[in-house]
Amino acid sequence: MANLQARFDRETNGVHKAKLIEKLGDAQLEEARHAGKAGDYNAVGLTLEKYRDNVRAALDALKKQHPDAEKQSNGYRQLQMHLRKGIREVDETLLVSPEDYKPPLQIVRQDLVGMDEELLKMLFPRRPVEHHAATPPAEKQP
Repeated sequence: MANLQARFDRETNGVHKAKLIEKLGDAQLEEARHAGKAGDYNAVGLTLEKYRDNVRAALDALKKQHPDAEKQSNGYRQLQMHLRKGIREVDETLLVSPEDYKPPLQIVRQDLVGMDEELLKMLFPRRPVEHHAATPPAEKQP
């Protein structure tokens, strides 16, 4: 994984950086799973934070080099798909992690969800805006 991280860090092309997230991200998520199985939730948190930071770096590089994701979606699509995978992984980790380790993981999840929403808005700028009710409506009694 160190070689993948070094390659990712050296990469200057935003599309290539986003595509490297697939390999590097998979390795990071796998490492987080192994650390979780071993009960090392400090390592889980650090690994998932690094994953988040790498996703942010890839997204920033894409936005800088190809600001119109709708017209040049290469890299954006791959990043968004892997990001969904990362969010699912963090969700699963949150379910099994001890209470003391949940707050930082929740921050990582919030950051990932925010980037996912940003990517979707960039890829599909004309899609209808979804409005989620703060509380679900109560069922009507017959």
